[in-house]
Amino acid sequence: MIPVSQAIPEQLGPVDGRALRTVCGHFATGVTVITSGSGDNATGATVNSFTSVSLDPALVLICLHDNSRLLPVVQESGGFVVNFLTQRQEPVAWAFAGRRTARIEEVPHHRSVLDLPVLSEALAHLECRLVAEYDGGDHTILLGEVVGLRAPSEAEQEDPLIFFQGSMRTPAWS
Repeated sequence: MIPVSQAIPEQLGPVDGRALRTVCGHFATGVTVITSGSGDNATGATVNSFTSVSLDPALVLICLHDNSRLLPVVQESGGFVVNFLTQRQEPVAWAFAGRRTARIEEVPHHRSVLDLPVLSEALAHLECRLVAEYDGGDHTILLGEVVGLRAPSEAEQEDPLIFFQGSMRTPAWS
């Protein structure tokens, strides 16, 4: 095995963010919409920066750009919902992907136990209480404790919507 100090020359500099996005786009990830807020302040954003980090306690993290209009909503509400989308929800994913995202009232939704908006037609969802925030450069990393969830029953299972090679698509196995 080559020691890391020998494998990576010291003269390498920071990587361009667009190049990083291109490389990461070669790996399939599920498309999720993060929702949060109450009343007129409820909103959402399509993200592909989601991961589970612990099972005991159940913890997940998401990354939101520092300019995201969702970030202050999550901070104020103290929680967020990770909605996993089905292939038929691609229009919903695109509606929440731009700078001027859809309004929660424009999509079928209901309220969670914590009074957070949940996309009603999502494949599954995780309801999270915000427990920590970390500086992630131009993003803020949010750590959430999963306090509620819904997974599809055998009869309800649908094909997930994935992000792969720069676009949303249905998995090849479906």
